[in-house]
Amino acid sequence: MTQIRNVCFVVSLLFAIASCATLKVLDEQNWDEMLSGEWMVEFYAPWCPACRALEPVWEEFASWSDDLGIKVGHVDVTTSPGLSGRFMVTALPTIYHVKNGVFRQYRGTRDKDEFISFVEEKKWEQVEPIPSWKSPSSIQMSVVSGFFKLSMMLRNIHTQITEEHGIPYWGSYLLFALATIIVGAVLGLVLVFLIDCFYPAKVATKRVDSKSSKLEQKKENAEDDDDIVDENSQSEGKDGDEFSQSEQEEDEKEKTSEEKETTNVKNNEENQAEDGPPPSSPDIRKRRSRKAD
Repeated sequence: MTQIRNVCFVVSLLFAIASCATLKVLDEQNWDEMLSGEWMVEFYAPWCPACRALEPVWEEFASWSDDLGIKVGHVDVTTSPGLSGRFMVTALPTIYHVKNGVFRQYRGTRDKDEFISFVEEKKWEQVEPIPSWKSPSSIQMSVVSGFFKLSMMLRNIHTQITEEHGIPYWGSYLLFALATIIVGAVLGLVLVFLIDCFYPAKVATKRVDSKSSKLEQKKENAEDDDDIVDENSQSEGKDGDEFSQSEQEEDEKEKTSEEKETTNVKNNEENQAEDGPPPSSPDIRKRRSRKAD
């Protein structure tokens, strides 16, 4: 009887060792191995009752991985929070089927035979794959994974402050608030510094260009004013010349008319002198001779 028990114990131990050898442990460092080949991956947590109930079934299913030509793995979300964010794990346990980087979530019953038929009969082809924008290998999901890592790190710091150092919760929250303000101020200064480093010349050239454009506008306005003054002076000069010419012509006409009048007067006087005084002149009177009585 004892020999039978020993044999059963050895067989179960060998089975457990074989299943553990075929069950791949995935984490933040080696999760990208599932991007090649065909995988069935479980996300679990040690404190989850449903995960503990699924554990022996999943290990037994992993022992069939070589026969099915697939790889079976599991991820502990407590030690790999980034992967839980990358795969958007909202419930535990969560199972994914991966085929050459294409992800599909398994939503069937959690039974070994159902797992085997899902892979062997290729039932996964009937499941709609996760869209590309939500794919765990995309850039945006990598950013989400980083936020999950940061949140888990802050949670561990909060636990360490409150439990190990005995600081109350409000004190821990106050420290986080101060740290947030300081980090935000430092990031703002760094951002301003980088902007000043990468874009100083363009701002300076814009200022110089604006100043030069203003100076050019002023010069153009001054030149326009000078042109207007020159045109006015030229027009005034032309008007003055025409006016002076007309005055000279009038003066010459007056002089010629005066000369004509003077010559006429002289001619008249000469004619009168030659002809003698007129008979009706009062100064010269002829005497009549008297007849003798």
